[in-house]
Amino acid sequence: MALMDWIGETATTVLEGPGVSLRHPRAGDFAEWSQLRAASRDHLQPWEPLWPHDDLTRTAFRRRLTAYQREIELGHAYPFFIFAGGRLVGGVTLSNIRRGVAETGTVGYWIGQTHTGRGYATAAVRALAEHSFGGLKLHRLEAACLPANIGSRRVLEKAGFRREGEAKAYLKINGVWADHLLFGLLAEEVSRR
Repeated sequence: MALMDWIGETATTVLEGPGVSLRHPRAGDFAEWSQLRAASRDHLQPWEPLWPHDDLTRTAFRRRLTAYQREIELGHAYPFFIFAGGRLVGGVTLSNIRRGVAETGTVGYWIGQTHTGRGYATAAVRALAEHSFGGLKLHRLEAACLPANIGSRRVLEKAGFRREGEAKAYLKINGVWADHLLFGLLAEEVSRR
């Protein structure tokens, strides 16, 4: 089933933002995704975990789709690819969803190098936030970025997130435990806009 387009309500979820559409990854996205990631490797690697040696292979993409499908079925994460003008420009994910007394999730995103600076990430994060607070009924979103990643920090600020603090050695990025700036956004902050 991982190689087929998903069937069901979450499979048909398409989110819209100014100039972007978001939908779940599909097997047919492999070529465009692998080309974009390969062309953007030097741009993305300083801000991401180390890539597995086979990360851009079809086999690894199938594993990725299987993991995505399982996370969606469990309600733990919702990965989306970002499209602008019909072309894949990046990805955004709502992950680490915690229900019960937390009702929160974590936002992460990436944009291919040739598509940076055009507002795609901001539009995608805003669309994901609206869906998270509306359709998914979450109360809070969290995000983190490296202090040196000015572009990522600007995306979060423009999307309405506020800086809440700093976490030492928060995530292992590019093979090194790195400090991160922590950001948050509440449902009522989005509803007021």
